[in-house]
Amino acid sequence: MKQAGGWLWRLSLANMLFLYGPIAVLILFSFNASRLSATWQGWSLHWYRALWANQALLYAAANSLWVATVSTLLALLLGVGLAVGLEGLPGRRQRQIEQALLLPLVIPEVMMGVSLLLFFVLVQMPLSLTTVIFGHSLFNVPVVMIIVRARLRKLDPRLLEVAADLGASYWDALWHVTIPLLKPAILGAALMAFTISLDDFIVTYFTAGPGATTLPLKVYSMIKSGMSPEINALSALFVIVSMGLIGLSLLLQRR
Repeated sequence: MKQAGGWLWRLSLANMLFLYGPIAVLILFSFNASRLSATWQGWSLHWYRALWANQALLYAAANSLWVATVSTLLALLLGVGLAVGLEGLPGRRQRQIEQALLLPLVIPEVMMGVSLLLFFVLVQMPLSLTTVIFGHSLFNVPVVMIIVRARLRKLDPRLLEVAADLGASYWDALWHVTIPLLKPAILGAALMAFTISLDDFIVTYFTAGPGATTLPLKVYSMIKSGMSPEINALSALFVIVSMGLIGLSLLLQRR
């Protein structure tokens, strides 16, 4: 038994090194003083200062924050509404609708990007930040719905019955009983959706138009001309922010 436990511990350690080793190297070399990204010449914050002086990167960052914020709000509005609405449906019909709504999480992102591009062309909608927001909202709605429904199923249904016995209408019970109890899940879902939108590349690549460059698209265009310590610094910030938001999201969902 002890021997098996030792092997499992070594396997877990190897998996951790495999997953987080490249990230640690990336963060380390983001502090490299050399212009060559693979040659270490000492510690420096030069490349982080260079990021703040790069107007193109700041413009892309502003676009990313705008897209992530608006798409998260839309996903919350639709996802929370769907999560609450599905609870009132019969079991079989509820499962059918839920499976249909989860489709954006199952199909490959490339297929989703191509289908969205074709849709926008058919409706003659110019590609812009607006189309990117619609695309991000599409795959964030099921994320929000799953997280909120998981919390909703843990709620005691007798709370709504008590509210009804006290004369509260359905909407009063929803706003004053259900939504406050769902608040940790809603906040966690918002952070998760925000992070996914902030990091997305494939759907953004197909739905972005001229002037709608986000940070992932900007990083991709910079990598095509060669790796640099500036890209390392930007990627390190991306990783740290994303991991922090995901960790906070998981923490809120456990409350």
